[in-house]
Amino acid sequence: MISEPSRHCTVELQALPSRIGQVRRIISAQLRFWHLDPLIDHAALGVTELLTNVHRHAQPDKSCTVEVELLLERLMVSVHDHDPRLPAVREAGASSTSGRGLALIAAVSESWGARPRDGAGKVVWFTLPAPPRCVPLPPHPVYGATTDGPFEPYAAAYPAERTPSATRSSVVG
Repeated sequence: MISEPSRHCTVELQALPSRIGQVRRIISAQLRFWHLDPLIDHAALGVTELLTNVHRHAQPDKSCTVEVELLLERLMVSVHDHDPRLPAVREAGASSTSGRGLALIAAVSESWGARPRDGAGKVVWFTLPAPPRCVPLPPHPVYGATTDGPFEPYAAAYPAERTPSATRSSVVG
């Protein structure tokens, strides 16, 4: 489910390896839609790590909700699951094949944290600073609102010997 596509995106899923890639693509598409392309790599990496933690550690089930929200020039990505145990950053050995997810999130994000969720479970989140807004484009002209158009007046529309009659309009009422 995507709600208020201009500022908020929510995805509910089972944190299975096949679904993690799908959610990463959904988040990337949503950030492109919001014109936040510079944040895609870090957001996708962070959400992958959080969903992998749900897949590996969450009990009693793997169901979770991913939320992406743009608030006051900050992108917040959070994952809600049903396991009340809060995560802890671990020291991973040089030859370890896991245990670096939260340290990686801490390295690429502006801030991150975890808190118990009302009821049961927890929320693990991270924020990324949104890039400065792009310079807005000037509004598109509304053709037909004036006698001017996107072309040179009368260019190629009328032979040189013929000119159109004056444009007239009337307002009823």
